[in-house]
Amino acid sequence: MRLWTLHPRYLDAPGLVALWREALLARAVLRGRTIGYRHHPQLDRFRACRTPRAAINAYLMAVYDESLSRGYAFDASKLWRCDCATLVVTPEELHAEWQHLLGKLRARSPQLYRSLRGKTPGTHPLFRLKR
Repeated sequence: MRLWTLHPRYLDAPGLVALWREALLARAVLRGRTIGYRHHPQLDRFRACRTPRAAINAYLMAVYDESLSRGYAFDASKLWRCDCATLVVTPEELHAEWQHLLGKLRARSPQLYRSLRGKTPGTHPLFRLKR
């Protein structure tokens, strides 16, 4: 399970679809509706939030919004708009994720990789960079 703290605009099509599915799975885990992935470390930051289910839903909304900007047909009936406090990501975490994503894109989407390398990434709208 990979729940990127990077903005979803940096993902290629397979990456965005995978993120959508994995975030829906994460929400099912946080709701107690599945027995798999219950102890996955990617969920810790959501569990630490005062309202974990609202946080994962806010996460999904940003992924959904990115899908709309690309003309995709993700199912909006799975979501609700809500306000949620932002979560924190360190510059080191963001950098490590960026390098990981660039490695994936180099192999899977070379053109996107070339357009992104050397750039400074932004965070997913739910996250703010710790200064």
